[in-house]
Amino acid sequence: MSEAKFRDIAQLIEARIDEGVYPANAKLPPHRELAAEFNTTPVTISKAYKLLAELKRVESFVGRGTFVIGPSALSTAIQAKDGEGFNFSILQPCIHLNLRQVRQAYRDATETLDVSLLAYAEQSGHEAHRQSGVKWLQRFGVTDASIENTLLTSGAQQALSLVINTLTQPGDVIAAESLTYPGILAVAELSSRNVVPVEMDAQGLCPKALKRVLKTDKPKLVITLPSHQNPTGITMGEKRKAEIAKVMATSSAYLVEDDIYAFLNDEVITSISSRIPDKGIYLTSLSKAISPAMRCGYIKAPLHLIPLLNAHIRAEIWLASPLNFMVATQLIDSNTAFTLAEGQRSEAKARQRMTENILGPFEQTPSGFHVWLPLPPHWSAERFTTEAKKEGITLSSGVHFSANGKEDKHVRLSLMAIASRATFEEGLETLRQLLTKKPLPNVEF
Repeated sequence: MSEAKFRDIAQLIEARIDEGVYPANAKLPPHRELAAEFNTTPVTISKAYKLLAELKRVESFVGRGTFVIGPSALSTAIQAKDGEGFNFSILQPCIHLNLRQVRQAYRDATETLDVSLLAYAEQSGHEAHRQSGVKWLQRFGVTDASIENTLLTSGAQQALSLVINTLTQPGDVIAAESLTYPGILAVAELSSRNVVPVEMDAQGLCPKALKRVLKTDKPKLVITLPSHQNPTGITMGEKRKAEIAKVMATSSAYLVEDDIYAFLNDEVITSISSRIPDKGIYLTSLSKAISPAMRCGYIKAPLHLIPLLNAHIRAEIWLASPLNFMVATQLIDSNTAFTLAEGQRSEAKARQRMTENILGPFEQTPSGFHVWLPLPPHWSAERFTTEAKKEGITLSSGVHFSANGKEDKHVRLSLMAIASRATFEEGLETLRQLLTKKPLPNVEF
C-alpha cells in the first residue's frame, strides 16, 4: 500500500465536500465503511480524516463522529434568508398576519413613553412587564407563575443560554431529547457542556430512558420541549408530563421546559415545571406567537434561583429592552396577543392540511408550525437538502437535530415562513416532485 494513499483518499473526500456529496455540517461515513469502499484499512481512513482536520475541512468529536466544517449547525438548520425561493427552514409566525396590530402597538407605546422606560430598572425589568408575563404564562399552563418568580429575557434563546451558563460548568452533562432543537446543541458546544441524548417515544421524552440517564450520566440539567417538539412535532399529554415530573422529583437535576409552542395546543395542560416548582424552570417567548423581532422572553424559575439568575442577567445584558416589553405588555393586557396567537394557530392548521393534500398522509400535529417529514428510502437527508437547494427550496436536514450525531432520514419542513399561501403551495408542489425523483449516483473516483 502506498504511503501516500491516505493523502489521495483525503483529496477524494475533499472533492466530494466541494461538490456537495458531503454537504456542510454533514456527518462523514464511519472509518470501516470508507475503508471498504476504497479497498484499504480503517487506519488509512483515520489518517485521511486527520489530514482533513488539519486542513480545517472536517472536525471530529469523540463518540459522535467526523463532520464537514461549514457554518454552525444552528445557522445551517435555521436559515432566515430573504429573497427568491421557498424558505421551509425558519420556524416563525406568518408575520404579515400580525403586522397591523404590532405596528399600532409600537405607535401607541411611543405616545405613552415616559422617563422611567428610558432608564435602568431593578431586577430583570419593570414590575408591570413581569406581571403581563405572568398573565401569558398562566394562560398556557404555568399555574405557579408569579411576579416574584418570573424574569424577563431577550427571547427564549437568550433564556436558554442564561440557564445553561448559570446552572452548569464547562464539562458538565446536559440531557436532551435524542432529537432536539439545534439551539440547545449550539449553546452546549460553545460553552463546552456535554449533551447526552435521552430516547423518545410516540409521547415524547421517555420516562424510563430519562431515569437511566439520570442514574448513569448524572446531568445537571434536563431540557425538554413538551409542546410541538422541535423537530418531531410530538406534544406531551397529561400522563406523560406527570411521569416526567415524578422522575425529576427524586433527582438532583433541574428540568428546563422550553415550551415556546404551548399556545398552539388544542388544550391547556399544566406545565411540568409547575408540578415540581423547586426543580422546574419554564422558558417561553412571544417570538412564535407575535414576532421574533420583539425579543421578549420569560423565565419562570424556583424562587431560590431567582437572585442568581438575576445576577447573571445583569452581568450579561443588564436588562431586556423595556421598550419592547412595553409593547408586549400592551398586547397582552389588551388580550390582542392572545387573539394574534389564535390567528397563527388557525393558519398553521390550514397549512398542515395543505401540506397533507400535496405531500400525502404523514404523522402530524394539526396545529404545528412544522412537519417532521420522512424521506423515501432512496434519499438521505443531506443529499435531499442539497438537491432541494438547487430547486430554490431551503430545508432543515434531520442530521442537525440529532443529539448523538446519528443520521436521520427526515427533513424538517417549516410551514409558516412563506407569506403567500399560493407561493407556499407552489413550493410544496416542487418539493413533491423532488421526493419522487431518485438522486443521481455519487461521482465515481
